[in-house]
Amino acid sequence: MNEITCECGHVNPEGTVLCESCGKPVEDNQHLNGNENQTLLNMRYDGSARRSQTYNRTFIDKVWNFFSSVKVGVWLIVITLIASAIGTLLPQEMYIPPGSDASTHYRDQYGLIGQIYYQLGFHNLFSSWWYMLLLALIGISIIIASLDRFIPLYKTLKTQKPKRHDQFMKKQRIFGKTESDSIDMHLMKENLKKNRYKVTEEDGSLFAEKNRFSRWGPYVNHIGLIVFLLGTLLRFVPALYVDEFVWVREGETKMITGTEGQYYIKNEDFILENYDENDERFQEAIMRNGQPVPKTYQTNAVIYERTDDIVVGKDPELKEVKEAEARVNHPIKFENYTLYQASYQQNEFNEMTFKLHDMDDEDSSYGEFTIDLDDPETEYELDSGHVVVLGSYFPEYELDDGEPVSVSKYPRNPAFVFNVYPPGESDGEPEVSFAGIGANVDGSGENEFKVGLVDFDVRDVTGLTVRKDYTLPFIALGGAIFMIGVIQGMYWNHRRIWVKPKDNGVWIAGHTNKNWVALKREIEKSTKGTGIETPVDQQELKD
Repeated sequence: MNEITCECGHVNPEGTVLCESCGKPVEDNQHLNGNENQTLLNMRYDGSARRSQTYNRTFIDKVWNFFSSVKVGVWLIVITLIASAIGTLLPQEMYIPPGSDASTHYRDQYGLIGQIYYQLGFHNLFSSWWYMLLLALIGISIIIASLDRFIPLYKTLKTQKPKRHDQFMKKQRIFGKTESDSIDMHLMKENLKKNRYKVTEEDGSLFAEKNRFSRWGPYVNHIGLIVFLLGTLLRFVPALYVDEFVWVREGETKMITGTEGQYYIKNEDFILENYDENDERFQEAIMRNGQPVPKTYQTNAVIYERTDDIVVGKDPELKEVKEAEARVNHPIKFENYTLYQASYQQNEFNEMTFKLHDMDDEDSSYGEFTIDLDDPETEYELDSGHVVVLGSYFPEYELDDGEPVSVSKYPRNPAFVFNVYPPGESDGEPEVSFAGIGANVDGSGENEFKVGLVDFDVRDVTGLTVRKDYTLPFIALGGAIFMIGVIQGMYWNHRRIWVKPKDNGVWIAGHTNKNWVALKREIEKSTKGTGIETPVDQQELKD
């Protein structure tokens, strides 16, 4: 690294624009901060040597220089914003109907656009690896860009000296000369202190400064953003964040997803209340909706905690934790989890009862059997000795290119393929029939027996969102730190005044990061009665 020795004797690092000691511009480096061919100094980072302007030899240097660029950071943010916007055009996978197959849902609902959306991974955008990578790259860019500017600026501001080079003084925006032998420097110093400036003196030269802390506002913003990004990334750590969904049928006890088998919930009862269709206030909305409009719905539930070790195939030993109701905007809270009432499904089939009778005589009967749609048996033996074997089960039956398929695992439109064996002929060829809601098809057209629907039982199903969030303190802290940085940089200005005695009088210069009018006004107040003439704004004169 080439060092730069100023005429004042101070040795500056390569890349320095203004001498760290006297402030004299380094001619060879004026292009770095935009000072080239400028009448006034560009005081960005006080002319300090930044690493990105000094090193460019190794691979690490090139990576550092790449991420220290503000343009790179802005482009990363723009790309992330565009990706986030695209991710909101269609519902994320977590919001599509439960049990739906994402690979077919987006194609069926949104056509070619939906298929492209799914193939590109936008259906799970906010948990995708490349979206996480974008957030991480933004964080890296913020950290490197901040360190590249903060450290040299801090060192420069910490070692400021009252005595400044003439070129430094003359090229400040606020500058003035006073030729007089009756200048009261002591009064000038006292006036600056009255205006809350911290004043230092060296060989008769004065340096007054206040509100330096405001210069760190942008870097405090960056710290807040980094903490905020860290909080969002921590949401992908299962121990810190859970956002799951669980369907629980009435009377069912089910493990709460996301709790690692520790907690269970029992749906004691689901209650749905609709708006009164006879009430004139709601008739128009109900007619427009085409169906009853829910007023409120809730789940009466019991929360259990497992007390034994998890063993595959073993029924859990449960201890009741609490009994509560989950309503919209009134969740159930236990331990560090929250259950929100999110959805429901009415009249889901629970059990279906069939009877076997002669093909041409529905009044005949060889026996009945009941299928538990949550856990169907594979074989049912009737009193007559006939055996009905469940060949195929389609919980939510649809035809796809003429073939029966199930679009979900939930029994909303169940259909079955039955193999019927006469008594004592379980090794022979069975009769095959297809039965469902409103459908009963003879597989061969020559069946002797028919499986007919006798009765069915339905139940309501509640949908609950399971949440656990330890990342909110990080996100809230990041937001608070960011706002502190905004206030810090917005409501205070870093102001500096240099007063340098000359043989025939005194020179005065001033600089601020914003609000030049206020700085000039303070200089006027500070020079009152001292014999020092008020400096002028050279930028205004130039304009």
